[in-house]
Amino acid sequence: MITDTVADYLTRIRNAVMAKHKVVEIPASNLKKGMTKILFEQGYILSYKFEDDNKQGKIKIALKYHPKTKTPAFTKLERISTPGLRKYTSAVDMPRVLNGLGIAIISTSNGVMTNKDAARQKVGGEVLCYVY
Repeated sequence: MITDTVADYLTRIRNAVMAKHKVVEIPASNLKKGMTKILFEQGYILSYKFEDDNKQGKIKIALKYHPKTKTPAFTKLERISTPGLRKYTSAVDMPRVLNGLGIAIISTSNGVMTNKDAARQKVGGEVLCYVY
C-alpha cells in the first residue's frame, strides 16, 4: 500500500525519464490529474490522457525530450511537503523556484495551481513539489 501518492507519482515520472521511456502510466486521483495538467500547461510533458476503468483509473503521460540531445524537459522533480512534515505557505511568502525559472505546485483551497497563479490569486496552501 502506498501512503504518499504524490511521491509515488513523481518517482514514477523520474524513473521513466531515467529509463528514457516515451510514456509512463500512473494510477489516477484528482490531485494527480491537477498536477498533470499543470505539467502539461507549463511545457514539462508532451501530452497526457486520462483513462477511466471501473476502478481507480489511469493517467498516461507522454514524456518530453529535446529532439537532438534527448535530454528531458525538466531537470528535477522535488517533493517538498511529505505526510510526516507538511509545508504550507501564505500568499505573501510564496516560494520562488530557481529565481522564477522553475515552478512550485501548490494545493490551495481553489485547487491545484502553480506558485505564480497562487500569488496572483492571493491564496496560500500546501507546497507539493518543485519542478525545474
